[in-house]
Amino acid sequence: MAKTHVRWNGGTMHAIGAVFTDVGLLGVKTWAHTPKGAAPLEILWDAETGKLLAVIEAFAMGQLRTAGMAGLATDYLATSNADAMAVCGTGRQAMSQVAAVHAVRPLRLARVCGRDAERRETFAARIRSELGIAAEVCGDVREAVADAPIVTLITRAKEPFLTHDMPARGAHINAMGAITPEHREFAPALLQRCAVVAVDSVEQAKTLSGELIAAWGGDFARPGFAALSERVASGARRPEHADLTLFKSLGVGIADLALAEALYGLARERGLGLELPTPTPAPISFAQTAGGKDEQS
Repeated sequence: MAKTHVRWNGGTMHAIGAVFTDVGLLGVKTWAHTPKGAAPLEILWDAETGKLLAVIEAFAMGQLRTAGMAGLATDYLATSNADAMAVCGTGRQAMSQVAAVHAVRPLRLARVCGRDAERRETFAARIRSELGIAAEVCGDVREAVADAPIVTLITRAKEPFLTHDMPARGAHINAMGAITPEHREFAPALLQRCAVVAVDSVEQAKTLSGELIAAWGGDFARPGFAALSERVASGARRPEHADLTLFKSLGVGIADLALAEALYGLARERGLGLELPTPTPAPISFAQTAGGKDEQS
């Protein structure tokens, strides 16, 4: 189910989903992102009966899903000897991004870049203590990415901050934060250096990626542009002598449902969570009293 969203002053509301016919499972994730927070939920139903199976708090789940996609892209597109990364952004999604990269390319160093000095220091300390990786703090994007073989962007920036000349030759970039057209993290000219531009959804990229739309307009028939799933299915790795590679994430319902299926199975197996009552439709009566008013309201 292609992502749909609506915007209002300072907020966005989203819905995305998928169906797995082989296991009879369907799911929708929906949330509203507001200036004061968000409360995303993943709702699972039985695809054959429509029975409600689970409601999953999806903030942590979303962090794992988004990071997992970045880890997969890094595994296929980063150089095999990459052992350092720059992460631009220090929000709730940032730690899982570093952990996912570390899972596929064991890191000796992570550079942290963000607007708030205190949050940079706190985040770098978490990386050191929780992942055992050396972490440096950078106040400047150019300094952070200067010779980093892996660069992850995980912000809600509305103006590009990574320019085409900043990343080192041979780098792989995960652009994870800008998921609606008004948000942009990298300059469109950066794409001219990319031998591969992989996305989680080609169709969503055409309507939701402000960076790709700004660079290519309506012409997405570009060499090296394809869904990450196609590269994984064919076993295509990083092209030899590539200048840059880039993964642009927008979020896909298949990834959410795959993780939700695993979480639901574990919860049932371990007896976790609360059993949901089976919702029953409320009866509606249109009979009227002598006074002409509805008996039920």
